[in-house]
Amino acid sequence: MPLIPPETDLRARFRAAFTPGRFPRLGVAVSGGSDSMALLHLLAEARRAPEGPGAEALQVVTVDHGLRPEAAGEARVVAEAAAALGLPHATLRWQGAEGPGWDGQGNLSDAARRARYGLMADWARNAGLQAVALGHTADDQAETLLMRLARGAGIDGLSAMAPERVSGGMLWLRPMLGLTRAALRADLQARGVVWAEDPSNQDARYTRVRFRRALADLARLGLTAEGLAAVAAQLQSARAALDVQMLALAERAVRRDHGDLLIDPEPLAAAPAEIRRRLVEACLRWITRADYGPRAPALAGFIAALMAGEAATLHGCRLVNAKGGLRLCREAGKMPGRLPQGQTWDRRWQIAGPLVPGAEIGALGAEGLAQLPDWRRLGRPRAALLADPALWAGDDLLAAPTAGFGAKWRLELVSEAQDFPQALLSH
Repeated sequence: MPLIPPETDLRARFRAAFTPGRFPRLGVAVSGGSDSMALLHLLAEARRAPEGPGAEALQVVTVDHGLRPEAAGEARVVAEAAAALGLPHATLRWQGAEGPGWDGQGNLSDAARRARYGLMADWARNAGLQAVALGHTADDQAETLLMRLARGAGIDGLSAMAPERVSGGMLWLRPMLGLTRAALRADLQARGVVWAEDPSNQDARYTRVRFRRALADLARLGLTAEGLAAVAAQLQSARAALDVQMLALAERAVRRDHGDLLIDPEPLAAAPAEIRRRLVEACLRWITRADYGPRAPALAGFIAALMAGEAATLHGCRLVNAKGGLRLCREAGKMPGRLPQGQTWDRRWQIAGPLVPGAEIGALGAEGLAQLPDWRRLGRPRAALLADPALWAGDDLLAAPTAGFGAKWRLELVSEAQDFPQALLSH
C-alpha cells in the first residue's frame, strides 16, 4: 500500500507547486475523474486563500468527446461540482468518430486528444484566460517515463511531461506532477467528493494501462511513482541546461528569413554533437510546427548532409544549398491544401488584410510563380518559394507577401513562432 501523506501535507505540497496569485485568470480542465476533480477542489481552495486572487477568476471546462456514452453524464457531474464551488463551467463537444471532427485517418484516441486541446485552447482564449491547469499526477508522470524508456527515448523523452508548456497559443500547467493519485483520492474522500471511473483505465489493450500495472509491481521493489516523477524532474533540469546551450548556438548559427532558416554550418561543427542535434531538430520542428521530431537515425543522416553542405529532405522540410548559404525551408510536396482566408494555414501562417469572399490561403506553388515573372529578383531559391503561403481566388493569385506581391495583404506567423530563436523551445 503506497504511503498517503496527511491531508494538510498534500495541500501544502500543492500550494508549494502552484502559486495561487500567479495567474489571475485561470482555467481548469476537469473530466470528472479523480485526478481532475481533486485539482478542481485544490485550485478553488488555494485561490480563496488570503494570498490568492479569489476563486471567482477560476473557470472550469469539460470536453465531451462523444466516444463514450457516459461522457455527457460526467460533464453534468462536473458542472454541478463547479456550481457548488461557485465557479462558471463550460462543456465543449467534439463530434468524434461519427461526425466531421475526425477524418477517419490515423489513431482515433490521438485525434480526440488533439481535438480536446484545440477546443480548450479556443475556449480559454475567448474567455481571456492566461493558462489552463491539467490534472496529471505523479502516476501519469511515472507511466510516461516508463513508456518512453521502453521506446529508447533520450533525455527529452525521459523528462516526460513538463510542469508548464505552451501549445496551441495557450499555456498549459500541470501543478500536481509531484502528487500521487492515491493521495488525491484520499483527499477527495475526506471532502466527500465522488468521481467518475473511466473503464478504459482498466483495459489492458491500452499501452498505458499495461505500464500502470507494471508500475504497481515496481513499487514493491522501491521504484515508486513519486521516485520516478522526481527522476523526471531532475532530467527536466538537465534538459533546460542543454536548451540554454542550444539557444546560444542558435544565436550564432541560425538566422530567420521569412518562414525559412538560414544555417551557418561552421558554428555547428564546433558545437558538441548533442547541442548540434538538438538545434537541428528544433529547427525542423519550428518550420513544420510538428509535435515531435524525426527518428534518430533519419535525423543523424540529415545532420550529416547539412554538415557536408548537401541537399536533403526530412520531416516535411527541405535543405537547399543556395545563395547566402544553407537554407532550411518547407518541402513543397508536403504542404497542406488550401483553407478559407482567415484560418491558420500549415499550422503557422495567417494572411491579414481585406477579406475577399471565397478567397483561400495555400501554397504559392508553380502556378503562383508563373504569375510572378520577376520572382528571381527576390534572391530566394525556387524550392523555398514554392512552399510559401499565398492568397488565392480560384486560379487567380491575389497576394504572395513573401514575394512582395499584393500590397494590401501581409503575412503573419502564429504568436508561438514569432520570437525567434526562443520560439525553438515553444513546442
